[in-house]
Amino acid sequence: MIKFLPLKIVFILMLLSSNYALAQVPIRGMPRFGGGRSGGGGDSLQFEKRDFKADTITVQYRYLDTARYYLLDSSISDFYRRIPLKPEYIYLGNNGNAIRNFLFSPIMKPGWDAGFHAFDPFAYTIADTRFMNTTRPYTELNYLIGSKAEQQIGILHTQNIMPNWNFVGQFRLVNSPGSFNSQNTNHRSFRFNTDYQTNDQRYSVYLIILNNSLQSSENGGITSDTFLVNQNPAYNDRFNIPTNIADSVFTTRNFFNVALRTGNKYSDTKIFLRQHYDFGIKDSIVTDSTVHRFFLPKLRLEYNFGFNKYQYKFLDVQGSLDSQFFQKNYDNYFTPIPDTINFTDNWKEMTNDFSVIQFPDSRNPLQFIKVGVTLQNIRGNFADGSSDKFSTMQLHGEYRNRTRNRKWDMLLNGSFFAGGRYTGDFEVAARLKRMISPKIGYIELGFNNVNRTPSYLYERQTGFPVQLAPGLNRENITKFSGILEVPRLQMQLTGYYYLVSNYTYLENFNDVKQASSIFNFLRIGANKVFRIGRSWRWYADIYVQTKAGNAPVNLPLIFTRQRFAYEGKLFKNLNLSTGVDLRYNTPYKADNYSPVLGQFFFQDQQSISVRPDIALYVNFKIMKLATFARLENLNTLSFKYGFGFKDSNLAADLYSYPGLVFRLGFFWDFVN
Repeated sequence: MIKFLPLKIVFILMLLSSNYALAQVPIRGMPRFGGGRSGGGGDSLQFEKRDFKADTITVQYRYLDTARYYLLDSSISDFYRRIPLKPEYIYLGNNGNAIRNFLFSPIMKPGWDAGFHAFDPFAYTIADTRFMNTTRPYTELNYLIGSKAEQQIGILHTQNIMPNWNFVGQFRLVNSPGSFNSQNTNHRSFRFNTDYQTNDQRYSVYLIILNNSLQSSENGGITSDTFLVNQNPAYNDRFNIPTNIADSVFTTRNFFNVALRTGNKYSDTKIFLRQHYDFGIKDSIVTDSTVHRFFLPKLRLEYNFGFNKYQYKFLDVQGSLDSQFFQKNYDNYFTPIPDTINFTDNWKEMTNDFSVIQFPDSRNPLQFIKVGVTLQNIRGNFADGSSDKFSTMQLHGEYRNRTRNRKWDMLLNGSFFAGGRYTGDFEVAARLKRMISPKIGYIELGFNNVNRTPSYLYERQTGFPVQLAPGLNRENITKFSGILEVPRLQMQLTGYYYLVSNYTYLENFNDVKQASSIFNFLRIGANKVFRIGRSWRWYADIYVQTKAGNAPVNLPLIFTRQRFAYEGKLFKNLNLSTGVDLRYNTPYKADNYSPVLGQFFFQDQQSISVRPDIALYVNFKIMKLATFARLENLNTLSFKYGFGFKDSNLAADLYSYPGLVFRLGFFWDFVN
């Protein structure tokens, strides 16, 4: 029998130190509103008025192009649900550095794409914007601190000004000096969104304003991985290990100094406005004491306006000192080497979209047919003084139907570029989801086909030093997917099959290539929660992936994450999740990284073997305060040259993960 008395003493001390009294009233069970207002086919039932007690709150949210409402995630079992960094990502040694996925995930977006995606997971987007309904003002605050002065700050506030008018404000800061020279990061993101519906429920408006400023210093990797276990005591502080660019004499890891000296800074500002007006019929439901009146749409006219501004910059204020690295890896673009290197692309994009949406069944707003046209105007200005200006016209259509018995969920959509620069690009997608039975669960089948012009950075000359390949063809990517969800067994099985032609990639630091042959890629996965006794859990995630054909893609054959945890209650209001978190991938030839372009590139020479990443964690929650404490990279423990956490895994050739890392995060929910 397990005795918890010592754990109780430890948690009492931790709770006293974290001042949990700041947490206020709890959120009780949150019933779904009778539907939701949704552009693009959502239902238009009004915010439901209820007689809530003073100590309760109801918060629900949905995304822009969905009508389904979701509840806030208050679980504490997985720390990665609270931060942008995810366990399936490879990152270059510090929170906020460039990222790529262990799992095959090609770009499947037709039309214009600037080509810079190394920091995408840290950015707010239009697609992940949450429109909320809340019965009382609600606030989330989070603060995370870690080794080497790492910190993350997050704020979210939402409230309903009126029952049919809500706004949400968000801010996030990720700042981490890092362990090595010139890898400090400073990401700041802001987002404001609001939605309003008139009392007659015919007119709705949605507004999103967001800004991301993503800044990551670059060091080109360490000069040799032998420094990681070197006997010289000076290298116990990894900041002193020599790097390929950015001399440590001129750099700092002071988190108050966020000026960029050598690295990338990507920023974007986006404004999105959606308006729609519904034609339909009025209806009502009569109960014993009241009459509930509502509006059923039959036809919707929708207009979307978007304005986006992007800047992508690489800056090195000591370029002449880094000349050997630049001249070796970037051909003749750096002859002679100036004291300051500055490559910058600036883009402006404006879109106007007009759509008509028809609801065949007025009482099922989750069934609709949508057709529309999008006009897009784009202008790019580059550091060398050149520019480019063009426009596109895109036709699109969509059919969705989630049956009222909730057994079938169907989607069919497509878009085709019918005019302008990218004429001929297209995308087709289909999805069918069906409940097999309450015992077995759900099965989902999907199909996607994208015909796209390669990203602008790979296709046309910009201000960045890219060696283009002549005569690139359009990429064509077909994806088949299958998902089996068995909630009763807490299990999910997934399968993805890709068929890819004309795959475009970087062969080295700046040379663009295109695969001449078609290749296949298959990935299968399994996610399962095993219950061991009353309070012990085993979370198992495993993926197997392989390619067929001469594909310029190298990814590990197996990637797995395993968590073994005790989850239960120590006190009446104290929830606990504690255990070990392991991550492992089989040896493979990992992509290298081009710091000037902010791009991972294919290499087929250097193979990387790793030991399992091991972390210990203690997560607990009392009232509305959730606390996460983690010791990460325990696998770096080494006795080769004395005791120390030095034997790090590599993310890419000469890019090392840090040694032992401690993280402590506090996440509060407030009801005002």
